[in-house]
Amino acid sequence: MEHNLFDLTGKVAIITGAARGIGKVIAQGLAAVGVKVVIADIKQIEAEATAKIIQAAGGDAIALTTDVTKRQYCQNLIQQTVNYYNRLDILVCNAGIDILKPFISLEEEEWDAIMNVDLKGYFNCSQLAAKQMMAQGTGGSIIMNSSIAGVIGISGCAAYTAAKGGVNQLVRSLAVEWANDRIRVNAFAPGYINNIMEGTEKFRLPPEQDQAHLKIKIPMQRRGEPTELVGPVIFLASDAATYVTGAILMVDGGYSAI
Repeated sequence: MEHNLFDLTGKVAIITGAARGIGKVIAQGLAAVGVKVVIADIKQIEAEATAKIIQAAGGDAIALTTDVTKRQYCQNLIQQTVNYYNRLDILVCNAGIDILKPFISLEEEEWDAIMNVDLKGYFNCSQLAAKQMMAQGTGGSIIMNSSIAGVIGISGCAAYTAAKGGVNQLVRSLAVEWANDRIRVNAFAPGYINNIMEGTEKFRLPPEQDQAHLKIKIPMQRRGEPTELVGPVIFLASDAATYVTGAILMVDGGYSAI
C-alpha cells in the first residue's frame, strides 16, 4: 500500500497572521498532523501564546514577529525559519485586514492599508518563500487565503474584494511560473465563517438577522467553522494534491454555486 498521501510529518510551515482567528486554527491543525509551524504575526505576545498552546499539545512551534507589509520583516521571517528548522516546505499566506465602509468615503490611506496587507503581503512572503524553496531544490506548497469576495461583489468592501481578486490572479500566475520548480501555488476561499476579521468587529449582524441572511445566501444554511478550513489546507499542502496548482478551492457551504 502506498504511503499516506496526507502525511505531513516533519514538514516546516510558515503561517502568517497566525496569532488569532483562522490563522491560529490552521497552525494548530497543521501542528496536530506533525508539521513544524512558525507562527508569524505582527502581534508578538499573541503569537507566542499561540505557539505555547501548540507546544503544550505536543506540537512543534515557534513565534516570529512579522509585519508582512515590510520587506525586511519578511526576509527575516524566512531566514529565521531556516536557521531554526533548516528548511521551508509550506507557506500559508493568511494575514489580512478589512475596513468596511462605502467606497465613496474610503480614504486613500485605508485603501493602501488593505492592499499592503492583503496583497502586497502575499507578494512579499510568497516571493521570498519561493526563493528559499528553489534554493533547497525540494519544491514546496504555497497556499493563499482568498475569499468568496475574490469572485463576487460585496457592497462596502470594494478594496478587500479587489485585493482578493488580485490574490486569485497571483495564485494562477505563480502556479504557471513556478510549476517547473515543483512549487505548487493554490488558494482556499472561505465563505461566511464564524470568525471576526480585524477591522470588521462592529459590523456583524445580530444573531437572528445573521441566520436569516445565511439561510437565503448559503445552501448549507450556516456559517462555516474555522476548523473546517484545516482540511482544505492539509489537502493543498500534501501529496494528495501533487497535481493541483493554480486552483482556487471554494470553502463556502455552496455560496458560490448559486
